[in-house]
Parts: sequence; C-alpha cells; structure tokens
Amino acid sequence: MATVERSTAQRTHDVFNQAPPLEDYNPFDADRPLQEALRREGAEWAEHRTRELGAICGSAQTIRWGFEANERKPELKTHDRYGNRVDEVEFDTSWHELMRIGVSNGLHAMPWREPGPGAHVARAAMFMLLMQAESGVGCPISMTYSAIPALRKQPELAAEWEERFLSLDYDGRSLPAERKSGALCGMAMTEKQGGSDVRANTTTATPLNGGGPGAEYEIVGHKWFCSAPMCDAFLVLAQTKSGISCFLMPRWTPDGERNAFQIQRLKDKLGNRSNASSEVEFRGAWARMVGDEGRGVPTIIEMVNHTRLDCVIGAATGYRAGVVQALNHAAHRSAFGAELIEQPLMQNVLADLCVESEAATVAAMRLARSYDEVAAADGEATEFRRLANPVLKYWLCKRAPSHAVECLECLGGNGYVEESGLPRLYREAPLASIWEGSGNVQCLDVLRAMVKNPASVDAFFAEVLEAAGAEPKLDTYVSSLRKEIPGDIETIQHRARRIVEKMAIALQASLLVRYGDPAVSDAFCASRLSGDWGNAFGTLPAGTGFGSIIERHRPRA
Repeated sequence: MATVERSTAQRTHDVFNQAPPLEDYNPFDADRPLQEALRREGAEWAEHRTRELGAICGSAQTIRWGFEANERKPELKTHDRYGNRVDEVEFDTSWHELMRIGVSNGLHAMPWREPGPGAHVARAAMFMLLMQAESGVGCPISMTYSAIPALRKQPELAAEWEERFLSLDYDGRSLPAERKSGALCGMAMTEKQGGSDVRANTTTATPLNGGGPGAEYEIVGHKWFCSAPMCDAFLVLAQTKSGISCFLMPRWTPDGERNAFQIQRLKDKLGNRSNASSEVEFRGAWARMVGDEGRGVPTIIEMVNHTRLDCVIGAATGYRAGVVQALNHAAHRSAFGAELIEQPLMQNVLADLCVESEAATVAAMRLARSYDEVAAADGEATEFRRLANPVLKYWLCKRAPSHAVECLECLGGNGYVEESGLPRLYREAPLASIWEGSGNVQCLDVLRAMVKNPASVDAFFAEVLEAAGAEPKLDTYVSSLRKEIPGDIETIQHRARRIVEKMAIALQASLLVRYGDPAVSDAFCASRLSGDWGNAFGTLPAGTGFGSIIERHRPRA
C-alpha cells in the first residue's frame, strides 16, 4: 500500500505536455524568408558569416544573457565614494557580453568597414539575429552605425573619430576615447518642451574660438531623451545664432577631464529595460560643430534615416521572434486530443502570424538594399528610399504590438509569465513606433516628400509596379491607391495614415508576389488586399494553405 502511494505521489510531479525551450538552434537556418532575402538582395557573400552568428545568437548562453540583462537593469552612479561627479552607468556582465557579440561581428560598422554591394543587407540580416536574443543592445549599436554618415559632413572630425567607431573591439570602460580600443556613439536631440519638434529646442551653443564648422563650442541646456548615455560621444542638436546646429560632444574633453555632461536620471521605461535611456544636462559642455551652422537638422538627418531603417529591421525581428516561440509551443503542446499545430483554428492564427512576419522581413531587407544602392550613387534608389523608409517605419512598427500579443496568446498562460520571454517582446513592441519619430511624424514626412520630391512617388510606385499583371488583386489595389494621392488636398493630412498604410501594404504585396512563397503571397493578397480577412489575426480565408505556410516558418532546434 505504501509503495502505491509513493508511486502516485511521484507521478504528480511528472512534467509533460510542455514545450521545450527554443535554444541551441540557429535562427538563421530556421528562417527561410531571411535566407532567401539575403541572397536575393545582394548579400549572398555574407551567408556563412550570418550563419555563424546565428549559431551564437541561438545558443542557450546568449539567450540567457538576454534574460539576465533585463533582470539586472542598468544603474546610474552619479558620484564616486568621495563625492566626485562621475555620471556613469553600470551594467550587468550579460549586457557587456551581448555588446561584445554585436561589435565583434561589425553590426555597428559593417557597411563602413566593408563598403560594397550588399553591405547594408548583410548587416540587416545579422542585426536581426542578435536582436532576437535581446533588442536592448540594438540602441547603441544602431546609433554608432548611423552616426558615420553625419560625422562625415565634417571631415576633420571623421578623421579623428571614425576609426574609433569602426573598431571591432568592444570596450565598455569609462575612459577618454583615445585610451580605449573602440568607441560607441549616442544621440541627444529631443527636449521636454519639443519632442519631435527639434526646432523648438532651447539648448544653446556658444562659440569658443570664432565658431563655424569644426569649431569648438560650449553647450548649455538639457535633453529629455539621451539614448545610451554610456557612449563615448554624442551627436547633439543646439541653437546658435543661425538656428539649430549639430555638434559632436565627447564624454571627456581633450585635456582628459570629464565633460560637463550630467545624467539627471535613467528613464523607467515600459520596455527596452536592459538599455539605459536618460535625461541629461549640459553645464557648459565642450563640443565641436558638425556641418554648417544653422543646418543641424539636414546634417543629422542621415543618422536619423539609418536609425529609422533599424526601426524597420527591429520591428521585423520582433515579428519573427514571436512567431518562432508560438510555433515552437504549438508543435509540442496538445489539447483536446491533438497537438495545437494540427488544429484548424490554431493553424489559421499561426499562418496569419507567419504571413505578417514574412511580409515584414522581405520589406525590411528590400529597404536595406536601397541603402546599398544609394551608397552606389543610384538616384532612383535615393528617391525610393525617401518614401519607403517612413512608409515602412510607420506600418511595420505600428503593427508590432498587435502581432506580439497574438503570439503571446498562442502560449496561453505560459506566454503571460516572464520566463517565456513573450512579455518582454510585448513590452518592446511599441518602442520602434515611437523612437525616431512617431507614427504621425512618419506620415507627415511622407506627405512632405511627395510635395518636395515628386520623383519619390514615381520611384516608389515603379518598385510596386514591378509586379504589375502578376496578381489582379494587387493591380486593383494599386489603381485605387494611386487615385487617393493626393486626392482632396484639404483633407490630405486627415487621410495621411490611411494612405501610408496602403502604400506599405502595396509594397509588401508586390515583394511577396514577385519573391515570396506562393501560399504566403496568396494569403497576403486575399486578406490584406481583397478584404477576405477579419479584424484580428487568425481570420484568413478557409482555402489558405495553412500547413505549407506553417511548415515554411517552423523552427527546429
């Protein structure tokens, strides 16, 4: 009798019908749309390197570092034990390990270190892999990558700083940049009274030696959001007599003293918790002007363009990260006598999430290729990017939270607990839509580009019309869309979100029709173009090739 009781008690502790953790797998090998896009968009030469990074990013250790970096958040240390102002941010070891992976693989510098066809595409694919492990490190990596085009507006500053920013050595110490083996760049633009309206900034810059491009200035003011305050230098906007100007502000002055750059506090954020975002004050901080006086916004705009590209890549990454967790769970969890992945209603949900993810991936990688083409002095690519960048930044980032929460729901209660990683993904999802210009800012940028650069409209639709005649649903959709541009000029701003949304969907559909899996393309066109779709994920039409879509996207450890 006692033996039977012990056996029963033991059985209550058996763990079954739980999905194994998705780790020690290669997220690049598991992602067919990303593999295809890497080759198609001109970076086949980087496939081996991307696969090697995938093995690192999908390892149990790297995934664990992602959790630890969020559990052990950065801490601000304003003073040392003797009362000296130090303004340092202390990070857990896990953060430094993740940063080392990103920097050593050139995610902050690849297109500038290895310029040529496919450089931005290769970097985009590799960036997607690391951010699936932890997206917080994407902030300083992205800004360092994005700072180079702006810095090159001032050749003597580029000569001094570019080599430091392009180093593959991650050096997290708080020291003057000339004493480090590598450096990172941050950005400080927005203020509490202005937000995206940077021309309302009140921070002032006073020349120390005559002023002008490359000259020394003293900066006084504040920034409501300073991204990654542990970086070695920052691109900063401040007012001069001629208007908003751009400056490079190092953390240390040339004489080896700490710059008058004071961190007021770290932001207590919804997500992106592993990364430090801050409010800062400049108390006569030393800086040098980048570009022409009064031309700060045009000078820094290339940095903004590149960080917006990374917002698009980051949103696509979040889609993929959620999809693989949902598919992994559904493939190993049984309910009502069958695995979830075999049940029709769950198949609809999973397939719909996969379709959205693949559409985001192909669009993000196509946008990355336009950066390679612009670097090669392709004028049409410049015009295409001018519209495609804000169009995709708006739509992919705007859709991310709803996609993330649907992925979370696929795991049920398991998805609601922190250990699953889905709450972290959900909290992260709104960030890219807000960072580097909210949804309204992106839509207004689209309208502005249409007016100032009509060629951008032609270039955008030339890309979309590459699929003309291949899918009647797309032809009808594009014809209707073009009639809305500009339409009634009095209502154009009221209609801006609707127009930009349709432009994004048209571009995604065109890319899928030309390059995507037929089942994915058919499902996208039937639902997103023809309206054979509900108001939530999991409402694709009954004839969809659910099984083939799921199989195409399913990860296997």
